[in-house]
Amino acid sequence: MSERQIIFGISGGSGAPIAKRLLEILLADESLHVSLLVSDSAREVFRAESGIDLGRSFGELKTALEFYFPIHSRVDICDVHDMAAHISSGSQMNDGMIIAPCSMSTVGAIANGITMNLIHRTASVMLKEKRPLILVPRESPLSPIHLKNMLELSRIGVHIAPATTAFYHKPENIGDMVDFVCMKVLDLAGIPHGLNKRWKGSTDARESHSRTQRYLGKS
Repeated sequence: MSERQIIFGISGGSGAPIAKRLLEILLADESLHVSLLVSDSAREVFRAESGIDLGRSFGELKTALEFYFPIHSRVDICDVHDMAAHISSGSQMNDGMIIAPCSMSTVGAIANGITMNLIHRTASVMLKEKRPLILVPRESPLSPIHLKNMLELSRIGVHIAPATTAFYHKPENIGDMVDFVCMKVLDLAGIPHGLNKRWKGSTDARESHSRTQRYLGKS
């Protein structure tokens, strides 16, 4: 099987646990080559939400990622400020891009063709080359501008997969809810995984109804 090329961008929206979990799954897949991009704001969010310090310079970022994650030869850590990186060109073949979390600033830049860093540039390459682009926005509430930008992107084929969970799989902790979001993203990217958080039909519905009735004291 030939190696698939996936670009994974992490921007500054809240959702470091989702980015961390997705990165762990992508790195564990021996059929994938991963090009990794981390924005400056994402480093601050990682520090605040996960206690992981990714440094401030590109050198510190690489060192930190190699310390916290199983970085191997199938991973390219790209400088988000290097607009001449290989992934900035449509001539470089790949199988799509995931941005998780995707800040509203990043959504707005992509929707309006604004390129301020390599995440924006690479996303614009996905659009012009008509390759899969999956955005995982995390914001609430959403303003009309946010909705307009996401609608514009959805109309041209971008997958918008908000970082929202469901409850039919009966999550018992934050990890379960994170895995549900990751499952949706990986499904859209066509990447196999073992996250079994799927709806199983009427049996689930009956059990869920029974649990609700017991909670309400009606059993």
